[in-house]
Amino acid sequence: MGLLALCFNTSSGYGQKKSLDHSVYDSWQSIGDKKLSNNGSFLLYSVNVQEGDKTLFIESINKGFKEQINRGEQAVFTSDSKFLVFSIKPFYKDQKAVKAKKMKDSELVKDTLGILNLDSKSMVKIPMVKSFKIPAKGGALIAYVLEKQKDSLVKSGGDKKEKKDKKEASTLVYTNLVKDFTTSFEDVVDFYFDELGTRLVFTTKTTINVDSDKVEDTSIEGNEKLDAVDKEDKKDAEKAKENTVYRVYSYSTQSNKLSLIAEDSMLYTQFNFDKKGKQWTFIATKDDEKALVKSYTLYYVLGDKIVKELNQFEKGMPNDWVVSENYTPVFSENGEKLFFGIAPMPIAKDTTLITLDHAVLDIWHYNEDYLQPQQLANLEKDLKKSFLAVYGIKNKQFVTLATDTVNNSTLMNKGNSDYVLNRSDFRKRVERQWDITGKQDYFLTNTQTGKAKTVVDNLRGTAYASPFGNYIVYINLETGIWYSYDVKTEKTKPLNTGLNVSFLDEEFDMPDVAYSYGINGWTDNDATVLIRDRYDIWEFDLKGDKPARMITNGFGRKEKIQLELLQLDDEKPFYTRKELLLAVGFNTLTKDSGLYSLKLQGTSEPKMLRSDAFLGYNSLIKAKDAEVYAYVKSSFVDSPNIYTTDLKTEVQRSATNQQQIEYNWGTSELVHWTTPKGFNATGVLFKPENFDATKEYPMIVYFYEKLSDNLNRYEAPAPTPSRLNISYFISNGYLVFTPDISYIDGYPGKSAEEYINSGVDYLKDFAWVDSNHIGIQGQSWGGYQVAHLITVTDRYAAAWSGAPVVNMTSAYGGIRWQTGMSRQFQYEKTQSRIGEILWDNIDLYLENSPLFAMNKVTTPVVIMHNDNDGAVPWYQGIEMFMALRRLQKPVWMLNYNGDEHNLMKRENRKDIQIRQQQFFDHYLKGAAAPVWMVKGVPATMKGKTWGFELVNE
Repeated sequence: MGLLALCFNTSSGYGQKKSLDHSVYDSWQSIGDKKLSNNGSFLLYSVNVQEGDKTLFIESINKGFKEQINRGEQAVFTSDSKFLVFSIKPFYKDQKAVKAKKMKDSELVKDTLGILNLDSKSMVKIPMVKSFKIPAKGGALIAYVLEKQKDSLVKSGGDKKEKKDKKEASTLVYTNLVKDFTTSFEDVVDFYFDELGTRLVFTTKTTINVDSDKVEDTSIEGNEKLDAVDKEDKKDAEKAKENTVYRVYSYSTQSNKLSLIAEDSMLYTQFNFDKKGKQWTFIATKDDEKALVKSYTLYYVLGDKIVKELNQFEKGMPNDWVVSENYTPVFSENGEKLFFGIAPMPIAKDTTLITLDHAVLDIWHYNEDYLQPQQLANLEKDLKKSFLAVYGIKNKQFVTLATDTVNNSTLMNKGNSDYVLNRSDFRKRVERQWDITGKQDYFLTNTQTGKAKTVVDNLRGTAYASPFGNYIVYINLETGIWYSYDVKTEKTKPLNTGLNVSFLDEEFDMPDVAYSYGINGWTDNDATVLIRDRYDIWEFDLKGDKPARMITNGFGRKEKIQLELLQLDDEKPFYTRKELLLAVGFNTLTKDSGLYSLKLQGTSEPKMLRSDAFLGYNSLIKAKDAEVYAYVKSSFVDSPNIYTTDLKTEVQRSATNQQQIEYNWGTSELVHWTTPKGFNATGVLFKPENFDATKEYPMIVYFYEKLSDNLNRYEAPAPTPSRLNISYFISNGYLVFTPDISYIDGYPGKSAEEYINSGVDYLKDFAWVDSNHIGIQGQSWGGYQVAHLITVTDRYAAAWSGAPVVNMTSAYGGIRWQTGMSRQFQYEKTQSRIGEILWDNIDLYLENSPLFAMNKVTTPVVIMHNDNDGAVPWYQGIEMFMALRRLQKPVWMLNYNGDEHNLMKRENRKDIQIRQQQFFDHYLKGAAAPVWMVKGVPATMKGKTWGFELVNE
């Protein structure tokens, strides 16, 4: 029986409004993509349902035009704001049928290209389009590749599955939409525009028949010679039939000239251009596609001529290193340097070895940089790792900029700088097993000479290059001090000493160094850097000559509003002193959000443009060439919608989830209380929309760490990854309470008791809380706290614990299998908050391990722990289940086969919503229990029944 068939309607008795049920999820809407045309005249946005077809909307800002395009996706405006280009996808139901193998891919209708003329409002639709591209700044130009037409006269060979060619050649069409000019090219596999659209580069693939007489002689149907030829000979004969030739072409969109650039039997990849489109580059190999080790060549092209080839034989290339095919080359903005990746030459695996004659094993070494599981988890990425090199276009010199000890290289001043910033934790990697923050070295490498100079060693923190590359700014998290390093003078100066405010997280409550609030921007010509404290934004002179200045004038801390500047122009990574800056403000007391304006000049406070009980102003985007803005905002009761503004008036453009009015929704409110130890505490209480203070309501308490900032977050009815589906439960007559928790190092369990239990006790004093029917639910860290609480109190009638750690002694030595990392850091430094090494204070580990107190549990509990959990070993859930089963306590365990720490598969998310509802309804409302709770589902019935049927026992 299907899941939704068992989702009964529980709306009776709630007046005119229905209660949410599990059938509503798929059609519930959200806002997806959003863009403004460069001239600010048009807005596009998509309305997405959770499962189904997306809808694209395009509307004018001021002229009343609005168009709805069903299944429209990948929409983009041309840079001249004259056209909208998009794809029309096949029906979702058909795509799903193909994935489920209920429909052949060949039967699926392919994408249609849509082109909307924004002046005439006329639309052109072109079927069977595989992909399209437009240049970022090239006006109304478009290129698209058509799906390859299948020859209806060629038999497919019955039901035999055809091997799909990853680089299938097809027709490329180029169109100038303004000039109404179109041309096409055949046998194209890849295509690329430069940023300005002056050049369209594409590669073709053609097959040339060779040695046809000989091949034909051995492939005649029924030829007796074939009977004597083994399978390998057949393959050789087939291979002899054809030779694949790839070509690179450059097409000028201005002169319509087509030039052949390269031609060979090799695949060309990693194309890129300089800012003007005059210089470009690509990578290719002449080695056979099946070769275990390939050598690659980087081609540098000027105009329509290859002028330089770089490979492993280049002067200055490290011994046994090669050009990397896994790094896309990039030009400096001024076009004077070409950066690309190099890497140690791969070592081929000996395929002649017989597997049965050799052991297959992993060897763990105590002094390796990374644990074996971490190496295996990152194996594919590590095999593709590249290290930075540069070719000087003027001096024609190759320079290695990073060795294999470097973690990361950052171009400075968009590659124009004489240096790149390198980061390395080499010889410091082992200790990150237990000290995840670790220490790192930062150094500058000269792009002319390859020589390095130190910026800072052994830094617990992060370093950033200023936009023009004149300074490196970094923070030492051990001291909370920001520093400025002058690249030219090599002098370092502290920036924020002597200030009576912290630039580290004031509420940080883990046994490690606190996080910083971060850099919030830079000013023109690298004059100053803008850095946040908890509430305000400071300006620091990078030379260190001028005193620090608070550009928000203390407004944030005075009003308890956290301010953060918005960077609205990706191409301008700095602010000018005269421009109007926009900032998002979040009120830490009321949880309201707002939009504020300010200037770097002057001493006035930020000006509030808008403030309300919504979230979403940080999604603000701006039209490139107009003072038109758009953002998506929502509240707990208001569905997410898109708005536009000129910073004076706000216009709502979308109207999502109109069906919400039909359902009993809810309200959210802040709750404040004092804990037994005198701490001020905060949480959020969610009530049904039809709340009646004369009635009693069951309550579910959901927690993680701090959740009160979500007071105004829209909780869409949705099958969650394992969290509590808040909107569903309050619609169905529950209260939901989410308390904030602050922690004391070494006592995470007691900290949870201090805040959660006291908050529940505070609410129990209200007559409308049914104090005998309170449940708790948590996932991951929340799941641990659930497991702990039921060992120390019987005040909860039901508990749901998702992916919990219950034995910190065994989990301490465990592995986070998704990343391969050790779990030790989690206990010594981060979320589990023990703050001690296991053998230095084993009592703390035992005290905070619920497993050793399972005999005290009286609360029925469901555990969810999946066998592919990559964060918490699922044996933790098994340990909890086995203990409670041995003690004959009511316990159930759900293992969603192959799913992860948080459920990823939608069908599993839907399943768990039903089970959570049935479990809490039974224990908190007295409803009948389902079969899965009463009898379970034996392995012999797995996949035949899901046990949702209710049993009156």
